[in-house]
Formats: sequence, structure tokens, C-alpha cells
Amino acid sequence: MMFISASSAETQPEEHQDPIGLFVARPQDGEVTVGGNITFTAKVAGESLLKKPSVKWFKGKWMDLGSKVGKHLQLHENYDRNSKVYTFEMEIIEANMTFAGGYRCEVSTKDKFDSSNFNLTPPIFPFLGEGKSESQSDVDVWDILRKAPPTEYEKIAFQYGITDLRGMLKRLKRIKKEEKKSTAFLKKLDPAYQVDKGQKIKLMVEVANPDADVKWLKNGQEIQVSGRYIFEAVGNKRILTINHCSLADDAAYECVVGDEKSFTELFVKEPPILITHPLEDQMVMVGERVEFECEVSEEGATVKWEKDGIELTREETFKYRFKKDGKKQYLIINESTKEDSGHYTVKTNGGVSVAELIVQEKKLEVYQSIADLTVKARDQAVFKCEVSDENVKGIWLKNGKEVIPDERIKISHIGRIHKLTIEDVTPEDEADYSFIPQGFAYNLSAKLQFLEPPKIHLDCLGQSPDTIVVVAGNKLRLDVPVSGDPTPTVIWQKLLFESEGRVRVEMHEDHCVFIIEGAEKEDEGVYRVILKNPVGEDKADITVKVIDVPDPPEAPTISNIGEDYCTVQWQPPKYDGGQPVLGYILERKKKKSYRWMRLNFDLLKELTYEAKRMIEGVVYEMRIYAVNSIGMSRPSPASQPFMPIAPPSEPTHFTVEDVSDSTVSLKWRPPERIGAGGLDGYILEYCKDGSTEWIPALPGLTERTTALVKDLVTGDKLYFRIKAVNLAGESGAATIKEPVTVQEILQRPKFWLPRHLRQTLVKKVGETINIVIPFQGKPRPKITWLKNGQTLDSKDVGIRNSNTDTILFIRKAELHHSGTYEVTLQIENMSDKVAIIIQIIDKPGPPQNIKLVDVWGFNAALEWTPPQDDGNAQILGYTVQKADKKTMEWYTVFDHYRRTNCIVSDLIMGNEYFFRIFSENLCGLSETAATTKNPAHIQKTGTIYKPPSYKAHDFSEAPKFTHPLVNRSVIAGYNTTLSCAVRGIPKPKIFWFKNKMDLSGDAKYRMFSKQGVLTLEIRKPTPFDGGIYTCKAVNECGEDEIDAPCSAGYQYLQGSKIKFIII
Repeated sequence: MMFISASSAETQPEEHQDPIGLFVARPQDGEVTVGGNITFTAKVAGESLLKKPSVKWFKGKWMDLGSKVGKHLQLHENYDRNSKVYTFEMEIIEANMTFAGGYRCEVSTKDKFDSSNFNLTPPIFPFLGEGKSESQSDVDVWDILRKAPPTEYEKIAFQYGITDLRGMLKRLKRIKKEEKKSTAFLKKLDPAYQVDKGQKIKLMVEVANPDADVKWLKNGQEIQVSGRYIFEAVGNKRILTINHCSLADDAAYECVVGDEKSFTELFVKEPPILITHPLEDQMVMVGERVEFECEVSEEGATVKWEKDGIELTREETFKYRFKKDGKKQYLIINESTKEDSGHYTVKTNGGVSVAELIVQEKKLEVYQSIADLTVKARDQAVFKCEVSDENVKGIWLKNGKEVIPDERIKISHIGRIHKLTIEDVTPEDEADYSFIPQGFAYNLSAKLQFLEPPKIHLDCLGQSPDTIVVVAGNKLRLDVPVSGDPTPTVIWQKLLFESEGRVRVEMHEDHCVFIIEGAEKEDEGVYRVILKNPVGEDKADITVKVIDVPDPPEAPTISNIGEDYCTVQWQPPKYDGGQPVLGYILERKKKKSYRWMRLNFDLLKELTYEAKRMIEGVVYEMRIYAVNSIGMSRPSPASQPFMPIAPPSEPTHFTVEDVSDSTVSLKWRPPERIGAGGLDGYILEYCKDGSTEWIPALPGLTERTTALVKDLVTGDKLYFRIKAVNLAGESGAATIKEPVTVQEILQRPKFWLPRHLRQTLVKKVGETINIVIPFQGKPRPKITWLKNGQTLDSKDVGIRNSNTDTILFIRKAELHHSGTYEVTLQIENMSDKVAIIIQIIDKPGPPQNIKLVDVWGFNAALEWTPPQDDGNAQILGYTVQKADKKTMEWYTVFDHYRRTNCIVSDLIMGNEYFFRIFSENLCGLSETAATTKNPAHIQKTGTIYKPPSYKAHDFSEAPKFTHPLVNRSVIAGYNTTLSCAVRGIPKPKIFWFKNKMDLSGDAKYRMFSKQGVLTLEIRKPTPFDGGIYTCKAVNECGEDEIDAPCSAGYQYLQGSKIKFIII
């Protein structure tokens, strides 16, 4: 006999965390003896998985053990929700030698796969023969099969534990074929599928041609459409569905497309057969019929019967008879003998049941059996029986357990009489007592009944002794423990008045229950429970108190309404529910909304609350809840709707605009804050000096922001005030601090000349001129306009006058509109006068006398004179352009060029060029340009030209100012500039002086030099900046300087000296 020694299931290896793959713990190698059990465990982390992983167990490299589940193999799985770990177990039961070998566990999910190999290895014994010590887990069975002849297949299968010879041959044939890339299939069938018996399975392939026809074969025979076989074609997919799989469907399947095939095998897993009703022990006399009965989970199942570990079969004598009746299995022994005694076992592939059979040789007669007893406390109980054999011994049992004698319990055996005596009987002695003679199938039984007076064991945990507190609406259940034997009769009574419906009483062995469904306040009171039995009587009173949530308070009242706040007041509820009110909860909602918002999270102890943070102009409602220890009441009715709103602020800029002998003109601006209530108008009032009575100045409200108060008494001194009014009421008053005397005021005429009119007003031809000059003066002054000392032509210039300003309007400006305009205000012998200088400018004319002076190399020299018409503005520069004679496309050479001569360089050899020049002022470039009559021809250098030797010309020259400093009129505080132009070769160095003081280091002055134009910028000049400014140019050939005297006073030109005036 061969043994496999290994550790059992209890000595599983320690679990190790697997940092790679899906396994938390992998199955470990193990050993087991023949007939022993072993369990291999794999654990998979499920925290990152969306659904349960698929696990397969294999023996060797190909045998799927899912189809081998039965007597010797069980697969288990469970999931731990706390650790989120799946546990999969493979249990080998009653192992034999063929179970040794290599195993594999495969785990797969939607996008992951992992596997683990482990071995069930035999130990090395000398008698196993040489060469047997090498582990079979290192042997490649398929490599051996490929090299072996077909006659050796059966021997190899037996040697390496291969039990499915048909599957082995099919797979071996498939392995020997070379795999060719399929052109008809995009996806073939999996190598194998597994399904439980009675379940449905789908076999699916994907074909390359969506219109291709396929055939499905089972064991080489084409499958026809039926109720169990359904064919489907969805796009490129072809699906075979098998309904209600049976063991007959365990076969090889093929899908055929043209000449190509896809193979697979379907394994139908049969569920284990369980024993639902086990065998029962039996005791019979010799010669009697014995029938063992059990029930299994499946009809017609095959079971195995054993006696003392030896399998029972049908013998020639037909001693044992086996019977099946649906799910029931029978073992029948017609005439039992003493040898039939023993343990009988029924086995299925999913369970085992064992029962004992006792066969007795002779029969024992009972002359007197034991009888039931009824005793009271402290009495004596005696059980007595008499049998035919005085030598027969026996044991006494109490509720199935052997009775042990002590000081109170005595056991005696005199002749044929057996006695059990119990002194001082207690309730614990009440039980079923039995006497069993040894060696005989007898069981003499009797019952001891203990009589006990009724007793109520009351232990109330309410507010006071024997008081029960229940919340209204809940079920009131009074469990009253009682005792008494026989069971006492229970009577419930309610004092004061009789109980009505919803009441029922339940009686149990050791307690009674009094139940009121949905307790109400009317159920309060004293309840009396009375117990009676033949031994005595007992009673007790129980007080029931029903508590509830408070009644809802009445609707709250709203007061002290402000811009975003109000005060809420309420009264306590009429009924507090039997418990003191702990506080209140306040809710608010908008009138047109259904959503209530809670205003407090801590209970309000007071009966008032100031609600804040509301939106002005929105209508709100309030409601209140009362809270006690039981809960929160229903909400109170909603308060009356209200709107948070506040009066506006007082009007602003309240001033007197004009006063006459009988009227006062007032003006003001709207309030800074109006609010959601809008603005209905203003109330204007006045009060005489020395009085406290305010008199309305206007009837009712006025919506204007100006008012003329009429019919006043000349000489009165009046105070005025103004208030804004809306729905919320009147605002604060804006008042005039000093009293106003009702009397015509003589005001000296004076112009308020705008700042931009204090310097020359420059406009382009065609633009609109609109000059507005405000003034003051009372009574209304006389206004006179003059241009250059002459009266204005009303057809050419428009004049419009009002009480506060005068307007000069020219619709379309022309050059002749330039000049000095004077306007005079006259009131009696008082007057004021201002002058406005208007300069109308236009685009200049083209330059004159353009000449092509010289052409050499790639250069051309040009000269011209300024335009005859400068457009009434200073010429700012010139734009020089060139054009090739071939294309006549003009390109700009110089922009904003200030000189009247230039040299155009970088001309292309062999081309002829025309040149034109535009003049430029503040209006822009001239309409036309001056163009050279003859083109400039740039000679080619094809021949060697030997120029005559000339003495090099010395272009050096001393600095010389070509443009004097410009006359300027500026306003104090605004930046101004002094500009002049200088020429000199080499480029001179420039110095600026004020009163002979060098300005180079003074941050107030900035100096610029661009193409010979020198500029000095004076930042924010003041009268202290007056003085003589000198610009000095110095180079190696000499120096030159120019002065500009600046002072407050008049503007004049004296030689090259210019005085600069600051106003």
C-alpha cells in the first residue's frame, strides 16, 4: 500500500502579501496522507475591482477541476466586507495517490489576469523505486505525450493522474496541429466553457465577413434549431445559446465558417447532492424488520450505503434491500440478527449521515411502569417501577441526562423494584424522568409537575415606583414576569374608567404582556394585574403616563419691521405634552415660495426673537415650533405676511438757487439710499426765523428736485427743510443752516471761463465750433460779442444767451473765422470781459521749386522751398517718396522730415527714379505733392571710371541755430516745451542754461534731440520758473547759443531773444 504524507488542512502555510498581481495570498505547496483532507487557499484583493473576479482551478496544465466537484473535491468561496478580500478554497477529501501532481489557480477580471502554481507532492520512500523521487510538478506532461506513441497514452495518463482520456486525446490532437492565422474569424471560441447544470450559456465568435453563414456542430454533428438551441447573428457576432444545460450537453462544440473551424469544450457542472433529512438511530429485537430512511436534495440520486465503513451491496441472500422513492432513500433489513448491530452510513457527493442500530436478543417484561407526579413545594416525590428480571440494572435520566444521587436525591434497587426519591421538591426538579434498563430497548418515562402559587415579579423602571412612561403614538407593551404552577389566569383591569379598543393581552409561559397599539393621552391611568391559580392569588398596580410632543403654538406676531430685520413674538403652547418646553425653533419663507428656512440651530429660550438678514422689498412669513424632550411639535400657523422696508435717507445738496422779492428757488439731489420702497416724492417746508412752526411750502408731495416757493413776504428770514417720502415713511430732514432773506440780490457780473478756452482754440476747417461760457450776475446782464473789435455777423455766427451762460456756435468753420473774440457782461455800471482766440487750420499746399540737384553712385540729392500756403498752421515736416519709372509705385523714404533738402540713398543701379514731396501740418499731409520733372538715372558700373583727383572737401562747420525758439503761452501747472533747430558737423553737444545755470542735473527739466531739433521740457512750470533760458551747441569747429527770456508779463520779440510768459 502506498502512502502520501503531508500536512493537513489545519497546518496551512502562513499568508504572504503579494505586491504584484491580483493575489493577496497565493496557494502554497502541501502534502497529505492517503485518505486525509487538505485545503488550498487563495485570497484576492477586491478593493479595486468593480465585480467579483473569475477563478479557475486546474490540475496539470489543462484539466479544469470545476467539472470534477463531488465526493473528493469541493470548491468554496466567500467575501469579507470589512477587509474587502475574496477567499477561494479548493478542498481535497479522502485523497488518494492519483491526486499528487502540479496544480494551478487562475484569477481573471475584465482587464487583469494572474495565476499561481502549487504542488501536491508525495514524500520519498525507499520502496517506491529509483527515479520516483523527482517531483512530477517539474515534468511537462504534454511534452511526454507528443513524443510518445498512441499505445502509451493510457499508461502515461494513469502515471500522471489524468482521468479524462477523451479530453486528453482531443487536446493532444489540437496541440499537434500548427496554429494558422484565421482569415474567417476575428475572435474564436475560448478553449473551454463551464456551466452549472440547468443554467444557460452563450458561445460567441466574431467573423470577418458580416454576411458569412456559420454552422454549429456538437461532437461532429450539426445542431438544429430547437427550443434549447438558439442561433443569433448580430453584426459580426455569431452566438449559440444553450438553455437548461444538462449532462448531455457536456461535449465538444465547433463553429464552422467555410473551411475554417473554431473548437471548444463545454463542461456541465453537476451540483453536489445534499442530505436534507438524516438517518435516525434504531433499537429492535432479533428477527424484527429494520428500515433506515433519509432524504436527499435531488430525485433519483445515487447514494452509497456502508456499515462500519464497509460498502453494502446486493447479496445473493438479498439480506439488504435498497429502495428509492423520489428524494427518499431506504435501506431495508427484513430479519435482523445480532450481527446487524453497528453504525450505518449513507454517503452522497455532498454529504454523509450516520445512525446506530441496536439488536437485542430477549424481551424484558414491565410489571409496573413509573407514573406522573404532581407535588407542592417542600413535598417528597417518588418514582417507582417493577420489571420481570431482578438482576437487570438501569439508569435514571432527567430530561435526557443521567441523574446523579446526592443528599436530597436517592436511587434504590431492591429485587425487581427500582426507585428514585426526591426530597424537598423545588421548581428546578420539574422535568421528564426516565428509567432505561441496561441491554433492553425500553424507556420508561414520567413527568414531575411542580405546583407553585402565582407571583408577580414586577420591576418597573419608570419615573416613580410602578410607573411606566410611554411616548404618544408608540406601542405600549407591559411585560410582567409571572410564575405559578399550574399556569395562573391573568386579569387586567383599569381603574377610574374602562379601557376601550386597541387593547390586547398575551399570555406566555413565564410572563404576560399587556399591549395598547398607538398610545394616546386618554390611556393614562392605573392598571391592575391579577393572577389566580388553584394554589393562590397575587395582584399589582401599574401607573401608565403618556407623554407627547407639545401642541403647536399660535401664529407669531411681527413688529418693529426695518430694512432687513423684524421682531417676532409668540406665546407658549397650550399643552406642553407632559414634559417642560425646552425651547423654540423659528422658520421663515418667502411668500411665493414653498421652502421654509430654519433661523436658529440652538433652541430659543425666550418668547421673542429679532430676525435679521432679510431682503428688503420681499414679502416673508414666519412660523414657530415648540420642542420638549420628546420632540418637536407641529408648526404653528404662518404669521401675517410682511415686507422688510426702510425709509430713504435724507436728500442731498439742498441749496438756494435764487432769491427775489417774493420768491425763493431751491434745488436738491435725490437721497443716496432709496431702498426697495422706491421714492414717492418730497415734502418741502419752511419756518420763519424765531418760530418753531414748519409750514408746507408746496401742496402735497413733489417729484421734482427743484422748487420755486412763491408769495413770500419781502424781508422775511426763512429756514427751509426737505424730506424724502416712501412706503416706510419720511426720511430725515435736510435743512439750510442759515436763514434766507426774501429780497432781490445784486450780484456783480463775472465770467467763469473754462480752462480750455484760456489758450488758443484750434479747430480744423469744416468742424463745428460750440463755445459755452458760464457767468454770474443779477439782475440779468447785457451780453455783447465782438470779433477783432467788430460786431459779429449773425448770418455767419450764432449767439444764444441764457440767465447763466452764453453760447457761440459756428456750424462749419472756415479760415476767415480765425481771430480774437471778445464777450462783455454789463449790469448798470459794472462789467466783465473775456477774450477767446480761435485758430482755424487747414491742410497745407505742396512744397515749391523741387529740384534734383545731383545724382552720384546710388544716391540722389533733392532741394525744395516751403509751401506758399501753410494752412494757417506751422509746417511740422515733409514726407519724401520715390518711384521706379518702370512701375511708378511710390515708397516713402523720409517721414516727418524737417529740412528743405535731403539725400535719397540705396537706389538700384540702372533704374530711373521720380521723387515727390508732401508738406505736413497739424491737419495732416497736403492734398497734392511736388514731383520732379526729370527722372534720376543711376548709372551702371560696367566700365572703369577714373575720377579726377580732387582735394577732399571739408564738410565740417561750426554749430548754427537754423530755427529760433518758438513763442508759447502756457498755464501754470501744465508741462511746456521750448524748441529750436541747430545744424553742425560733427554733431554738436547741447547744453541748456537758465539764468546761466546749467540744467543738466535738474530732474524738473528733460532735454531731447532728434534730427537737429532740440527740445527742453519744463515740468509743471510756476511763476518762479521765469527767467532767461539759453541753448548752447558746441563742437570742435565752434559754438553757438540762443536765448529765450521767460517772465510774467507781455509777449514780445526782440532780435533773437524771446520772452516766455507763464500765466
